[in-house]
Amino acid sequence: MTEQRPGEHMAAEISQQPAILAGIVERQAEIAEVAEAISKRPPRFALLAARGSSDHAALYAKYLIEVLLGLPCGLVSPSTATLYGARPDLRDVLFITVSQSGGSPDLIEVTETARRQGALTVSVTNTPESPLRAAAELGVDIGAGLEKAVAATKTYSATLLSLYLLIDAVRGGKGEDAEKLGELAQQTLDGSEEGVRRAVDRYRFVDRVLTTGRGYSYATALEGSLKLAETSYLAARAYSGADLLHGPVAAVDGETAVLAVTSQGHGVGAMQEVLEAVGKRGADVLAVGSASADVPAALRIGVAPSAEEVAPILEILPIQRIALGLSLARGGDPDSPRGLLKVTKTR
Repeated sequence: MTEQRPGEHMAAEISQQPAILAGIVERQAEIAEVAEAISKRPPRFALLAARGSSDHAALYAKYLIEVLLGLPCGLVSPSTATLYGARPDLRDVLFITVSQSGGSPDLIEVTETARRQGALTVSVTNTPESPLRAAAELGVDIGAGLEKAVAATKTYSATLLSLYLLIDAVRGGKGEDAEKLGELAQQTLDGSEEGVRRAVDRYRFVDRVLTTGRGYSYATALEGSLKLAETSYLAARAYSGADLLHGPVAAVDGETAVLAVTSQGHGVGAMQEVLEAVGKRGADVLAVGSASADVPAALRIGVAPSAEEVAPILEILPIQRIALGLSLARGGDPDSPRGLLKVTKTR
């Protein structure tokens, strides 16, 4: 029996993403059926429930719902229902629960509670036979296939795309900005190999990393921070570019590596002041994104250009490879991070 190499599963699943994204685009008619059911019951506002990487995908969806649908949207705290017994009036509310496994007890319970309280509940999961799917009235299957690595990679990007296609279809869109994402993902992976290698060499001995982004890219900053923490055990923190200037920038110095997510669109203009500020404090800045060449940075990794709304699906790809590379360079195995399981059950 061939011994598994460290990081083998994570590397394979990162590489599978272009094909998975292309497959989701081909299946968008299934997602459009869910969107049609939502459109028949127009919500007053939307709520999202999630944990871990799925929570970052939910934040991405929050931006989509507020910008594309013009609806107020919030991220719920499941414990208000599971631990404190809160039972808010959720009539005419869209309640979307995002979970790759569909098995976390708190997410199942809060979805059941929301449904009883009158919400239109939708599960977005990679496990269509899961208890979460049974708890929700409607369901979106992201179809990423079995994920063996503990650190989520392909399920994360597949969740982002599924959420985009769902929300775009609710507003009457046909997913035009997502049509070429499979090709763009492959271009991004192929075109970023050298930059990823240089980033791993440059930051393999760093202990403190700060990730930052604005708008849609804030979700990428959060997910990037999580990937670095869980695979390489780095002291990684994520901030919105705006929040970073409201205090945390004081802790930035020459020992700090800053990973800035900067893609074309409204967000990159807002990041200029942020990166100038951390640069003045001596931070070593790595810029990742389709606008990485337009901001001050010590190292840049480009990403294939796309509509701003779908850029996070591409931005995360080289960051996943950086997390993989740093873990291996530091003697770790990202497929078996200490203290972590593939499915985390909380209440």
